[in-house]
Amino acid sequence: MSVASSRPAPQEIWASLTQAERDAAYNNNAAVANSAALVEARDRASSLVRASYPAKLDLSYGSAERMQFDLYPAQDGRAPCLVFIHGGYWQKNSREVFAAYAEGALAAGWSVAMPSHTLAPHASLSDIVAEIGDALDWITREGRFHGIDGPLVLAGWSAGAHLAAMLLSHSSVVAGLAISGVYDLAPIRDTFLNAALKLTDDEIATLSPLTLPVTQKPLAIAYGTKEVPALVHDAIRFHERRAAAGAPGPLIPVEGADHFTILDELRSPSGTLVKAAGDLIGSRRPAAG
Repeated sequence: MSVASSRPAPQEIWASLTQAERDAAYNNNAAVANSAALVEARDRASSLVRASYPAKLDLSYGSAERMQFDLYPAQDGRAPCLVFIHGGYWQKNSREVFAAYAEGALAAGWSVAMPSHTLAPHASLSDIVAEIGDALDWITREGRFHGIDGPLVLAGWSAGAHLAAMLLSHSSVVAGLAISGVYDLAPIRDTFLNAALKLTDDEIATLSPLTLPVTQKPLAIAYGTKEVPALVHDAIRFHERRAAAGAPGPLIPVEGADHFTILDELRSPSGTLVKAAGDLIGSRRPAAG
């Protein structure tokens, strides 16, 4: 297993860190020198995907403005569906700019569904978790009318990975794929990110997957070996906690990947993360090609 650094993870020495060090521990954009260029390229590619696929876009799953789905049905409506939740520390981004990462699963014969949610500070983290639950209720109820009627694999990146971990227990979800996530909220409250989130004691206690009872469903936990150490720490600890409880699912270090390039593994049907999603549901995995 590759680990990003032999130095202690920030969480292990948190009390000794300055405010600047605490902020830097979770600043993925600053940690990746070419992050702005990577984001720009992602946005351009996603715009092309949305324009090119016969997708069903901007479907409302709730009353709030951002409670919308983009659906990319497979030819076979019974194919597995990857429900992918975007990242952005719960306070930026949307489904539209992540459409490029539907390409690998689509090429492998899956359906893909991408929800947006209300962003902080316009919604609390409790509200955001509830909205993703509403999204899963909606696609369970309405998906078949849009060509999606297969098993749901819930995936997410960064903050979306946190949301995927929180909603793994949803009755319609058969497995999950958590990519580059934050699974303990306590340190987040001590960083610049909390200006919008305004996390409460109750939210930290009830919305931190690393400290909650383990959901006994398959969950693959992935991280890039060039991620910031705080995210590597959370991924490894979360997997250890699940393994100790007998919960299935691998820990997947993606060699050489940073917080942004790890998602390249969702853009090919043979990508590490597409294959991981297929492995979670075994014989129901479509063949790549």
